[in-house]
Amino acid sequence: MLPYTCLNWALLVLFTGSTVSELAVIGEVGQDVTVPCHYNVQGSNDITSMCWGRDRCPNSKCSQPIIWTDGWRVTEQHSSRYQLKGQVWRGDVSLTILSAREADSGIYCCRVEIPGLFNDQLINHKVVIKKARITTASPHTYTSEQTS
Repeated sequence: MLPYTCLNWALLVLFTGSTVSELAVIGEVGQDVTVPCHYNVQGSNDITSMCWGRDRCPNSKCSQPIIWTDGWRVTEQHSSRYQLKGQVWRGDVSLTILSAREADSGIYCCRVEIPGLFNDQLINHKVVIKKARITTASPHTYTSEQTS
């Protein structure tokens, strides 16, 4: 009976895994775009490593990693355009994309590594970078009347 129970538990864990949520972020070309990600830090024991990657969150680590932190500071950064401007040690690991480009559109994964099997916090963000809106004012013709 015990092997059957263990098998059921293992299958349940494998098929449910970590909870993954998905959020949308819309930005404009040339602007800085912040993609939110936070985790709960109540004490220094709660501080943990995390990564941001392009594409959906895989079973472990990050696909196409762009930035990593050990929980205190950034330890790996693939481009200076990707920054963590929040207080990383307080759980604000939101990603800021500087001077966003249309090519920055796509799925981003925020993975916070929580100790234990299948405990990681995973958030997929769909980032859409749109061209800046160009507004044109209609031409105005002004006439003045002269009186003598």
